[in-house]
Amino acid sequence: MKIPAFLLGVLGLLAAVLAAQQRPQLNDGDAHGDPPFMVEDGWMPLLNGHGVSGWHARDGKPVGWFTTRYVLWDRLLGPTRLSGSPAPSGEILNGPHGRESDLITDRKFGDIELYVEFLIAKGSNSGVFLQSLYEVQIFDSYQSTEPMTSSDAGGIYHQWVDNNHGVGGSAPSRNMCRPPGQWQSFQIWFRAPRFDAAGHKTENARFLRVLFNGMSVQNNVETAGPTRAHLDIPEAAENPLMLQGDHGPVAFRNIYWRPLRPIIER
Repeated sequence: MKIPAFLLGVLGLLAAVLAAQQRPQLNDGDAHGDPPFMVEDGWMPLLNGHGVSGWHARDGKPVGWFTTRYVLWDRLLGPTRLSGSPAPSGEILNGPHGRESDLITDRKFGDIELYVEFLIAKGSNSGVFLQSLYEVQIFDSYQSTEPMTSSDAGGIYHQWVDNNHGVGGSAPSRNMCRPPGQWQSFQIWFRAPRFDAAGHKTENARFLRVLFNGMSVQNNVETAGPTRAHLDIPEAAENPLMLQGDHGPVAFRNIYWRPLRPIIER
């Protein structure tokens, strides 16, 4: 049976519409313009746009972080401070004075891909702890002329041994830090440690890749154990995420996650 030309046109239009609605599946370890949760499917938010439910403070302390309708930074009058206006929103600030207990998810995660945006004041310091144990460092490294270390922004922080010296860690491959007062981003591919049936660790945790403001700064970095300032919990197949809040003013927004998928080499 011959299909009328107008019907073929309608079918072609429907096919084009459906194709346009399907978002690409990239996952090639690279940035693609808009944040990945806008470009690809499967991302889930960790901030609900209203408050900090789903999170709790370290050591059972009250949550001093709050959602704010804006984050204010003043280059001239208060470069070392951040302020906000408490209101339901998707942006959170670590208290009115920029020092609060670390913030921890109620949910636990294993292998994960994480995207997070953050903003710090001049000289500030924070971190994103995968499984509350392994830190990707947030620090004001803008325009640093010194060689990058694990203490710089985008570094995998070092372990602290015998309570007196650091070992290991991984410096970022380049300095991608923006000026204080500007929003920045991490996209992290993280593989959790592996354990046998008896609970003995058989493989260390590994950062497969870290993008800092869209550029690669870490690739296939193994972590022998928890980094400094980690939560006092054992390594496990699943543990919560933690945002450091007691080292200086920091704000976060657009925190999204999805289960880890293999990175496609193009």
